[in-house]
Amino acid sequence: MGDKRKDYISWDEYFMGIATLSGMRSKDPNTQVGACIVSQDNKILSMGYNGLPRGCSDDEFPWNRDGEDNKYFYTTHSELNAILNYRGGSLDNAKLYVTLFPCNECAKAIIQAGIKTVVYDCDKYADTASVIASKRMLNAAGVRYYKYERTGRTITIDM
Repeated sequence: MGDKRKDYISWDEYFMGIATLSGMRSKDPNTQVGACIVSQDNKILSMGYNGLPRGCSDDEFPWNRDGEDNKYFYTTHSELNAILNYRGGSLDNAKLYVTLFPCNECAKAIIQAGIKTVVYDCDKYADTASVIASKRMLNAAGVRYYKYERTGRTITIDM
């Protein structure tokens, strides 16, 4: 009997990889964010990416960031999409992997859904009022969050 393979990816690599891949579905020309919700026993419960609500054409709504009519009025963030996409009942004690730290609105949904851990890859908006409020609420609600530690591993998928 031989030894098992030792270079397999960790759970964090696996689920952050799925969140990253999910973000690649976004039509947003500026920011692609993906999310993956996982049970306590490492089963994928749901996924999401930032985009327009179901039934709203990607070609008929704006993708610009500025102006009176911009993408922020129409798009749903990846975390909220993943929560809304879940059809299995409770998300109590689940873990959320997300490529960008959640905004305050997504933090509210995360808390209300019962998610207890957030693993994020990037926190480039850490100094904004939205993320400061998000962290305040997550802390108050006892939701643990930590930065994903990149391994430097390159994973290639040929399609």
